[in-house]
Amino acid sequence: MRHRKAGVKLGRTSSHRKAMFRNMVTSLFKYERIRTTNPKAKALRGWADHLITLAKRGDLHARRQALAIVREKNVVHKLFEEAPERYGKIKGGYTRIIKLGHRPGDAAPVSMIELVNAKDITPKKKTKQDESLSEEVKAAATEAAEKSADSAAETTPEDESGTLAEKEVEAAPEAETKSEPELEVKKEAE
Repeated sequence: MRHRKAGVKLGRTSSHRKAMFRNMVTSLFKYERIRTTNPKAKALRGWADHLITLAKRGDLHARRQALAIVREKNVVHKLFEEAPERYGKIKGGYTRIIKLGHRPGDAAPVSMIELVNAKDITPKKKTKQDESLSEEVKAAATEAAEKSADSAAETTPEDESGTLAEKEVEAAPEAETKSEPELEVKKEAE
C-alpha cells in the first residue's frame, strides 16, 4: 500500500527531481509558459503556487525562501514585483495546464503550463440553484432579524408589563410538573 506517500517520483532520485523542478519553475517564471509532460506539469503547479504565495507576502524572509528555490535573482525580483498586483485578489489557481497531445518520439502526453493573469479569471456564474439558495438564505436572515427585533422589543425597559417576570413564572410551574412524576417514580421504587 502506498499510504502517506504524496507526490510523484517520475522515475528520478529525490535530488534529481528537486533540481528538475527548481529549473522548471525558474523557466516558468522567466518565460511565463513552458511545454512539458502532463505529470511534470501537474507536479510543477504546487511549486509555482508556493512561490507566488511567497511573492504575495513580499517580506524579506519570503524573498530569501524564494531565492533558496529559484537561483536566478532577476527572476525572483520580477516575481516579487509582479505577483502582488497580478495575483493580489485571488487565492490559488495561479497556473493553467493546457493539454497539447502526444509527443512524436515516445507518445508521452504533453501539455503546456502557463501563468494566469488575474484579469483572465472570471467569477463563477450563478446558477439557478445558487440563486434559489441565496434567496432562501436571505429569507431566513430576515426572519431571524425580525425575531430578534421582536424579542428585543419585549425586553426593553420601557415595557413595564413585566414580560420577563411572567415568563419566569410560566416556566416555574412547568418545572414543578416535570419534577412531580419523577418523585412518584421514586416513591414507587421504594
